[in-house]
Amino acid sequence: MAGSVNKVILIGNVGADPEIRRTQDGRPIANLRIATSESWRDRNSGERREKTEWHTVVVFNEGLCKVVEQYVKKGAKLYIEGALQTRKWQDQNGNDRYSTEVVLQGFNSTLTMLDGRGEGGGAGGYGGGRGSSGGGDFGGGYADDYDRAPSTSSSGSGRGGQSSGGGGGFARDLDDDIPF
Repeated sequence: MAGSVNKVILIGNVGADPEIRRTQDGRPIANLRIATSESWRDRNSGERREKTEWHTVVVFNEGLCKVVEQYVKKGAKLYIEGALQTRKWQDQNGNDRYSTEVVLQGFNSTLTMLDGRGEGGGAGGYGGGRGSSGGGDFGGGYADDYDRAPSTSSSGSGRGGQSSGGGGGFARDLDDDIPF
């Protein structure tokens, strides 16, 4: 095999408010749990069945951590792109334990809010990405449209969802006198 790919894409709901911690040098780290569900109809009984998987997501990207801290709450629907990482640690009894997590770090990570914010506004996209695939990055032509929810990129060129609906505020905070 010439190469390999470690990429995880999740669309799910946040199970609890994110936990934000800081490293010794002050950089933020966000931890959240995301639930993904699938449902089907049982062939024999005709009953509706559902299976939920819980995923641990760790965000090391500083820009995405700020977004998680400000906007992501329990119940929010998120689109996540990251990589799987397994880490080894020891429990209180000294036994080796392993945790597999979806890690968002560097430029290969994306976090997009898919549902409205608390006041019924639209969704915002936050990417760490590899070039814009249209709309969603800062400076995407929304400077005069204050009715859109925040949509930004941690690298300035990420992919993010466009928003629809009201709730602005964030765009107003970033409006300045730079002539471009």
